Amino acid sequence: MGAGIAHAFLLAGSSVRVVERDQDSVNAAGERIRASLEQSIQRGSTTEPLTDLTHRLSLATRVEDFADAALVVEAVPEELALKRDALRRVEAVLPAGAALASNTSSMSIDALADELARPGRFLGLHFFNPVPASQLVEIVLGTSTDAALAADAIGWVEAIGKTPVTVHDAPGFASSRLGVALGLEAIRMLEEGVASAEDIDAAMTLGYRHPVGPLRLTDLVGLDVRLGIAEYLHVRLGPRFEPPPLLRRLVAEGSLGRKSGQGFYTWADE
Repeated sequence: MGAGIAHAFLLAGSSVRVVERDQDSVNAAGERIRASLEQSIQRGSTTEPLTDLTHRLSLATRVEDFADAALVVEAVPEELALKRDALRRVEAVLPAGAALASNTSSMSIDALADELARPGRFLGLHFFNPVPASQLVEIVLGTSTDAALAADAIGWVEAIGKTPVTVHDAPGFASSRLGVALGLEAIRMLEEGVASAEDIDAAMTLGYRHPVGPLRLTDLVGLDVRLGIAEYLHVRLGPRFEPPPLLRRLVAEGSLGRKSGQGFYTWADE
């Protein structure tokens, strides 16, 4: 997700700095971003040469390298303690007027802001995977988010060629809450033998014009990621978000979707 977010801002003309936890991660991120930029050039999404795009990209391993940033978007895994620690360390080096955002797909913005010194300069910017192809960014406002920052965020999203929707802080926001509810019910239907994964997905893509079915989307997102969100929503919103046993079993087996090669579909040849 971090590489995709960097890609979007680079195409919009921004200077982008990516900070990873170690040099191996830096190298991998750089390769992902360059490959993504090359694909955009081949598709005609930009006429800017690769050398010019990558000239505006820098990669580092220290949060201190964010010291001159105007906006930092956190994209670490969906673990509350990990995100809080990352946000706290980044905020400590940012200029007072800089903006700090989380790409969380479900965690409370207020809970993430709880240990920040400047919660008014913090909000959610929930990008969707894959970022280069997705048109939506969900702007999530905490109870302390400055109104001026909320307005600025709309401008940033529009400047990178995407459509903003603004929601107030609530478990799962709008997109994840609805998407996970549909995905969990599709898993239950598969578990009960109602229909095959292919037919369940076809019912939504052909019948409701969804661009991708809920089970295939779960494979793309990652079954482990979907399970983590479902567990969080289960705690916050009750039994309707209880993860189905099939989802837990597949995750325990290591069948995580496209990234592992197997989920509800086989991805070995993709």
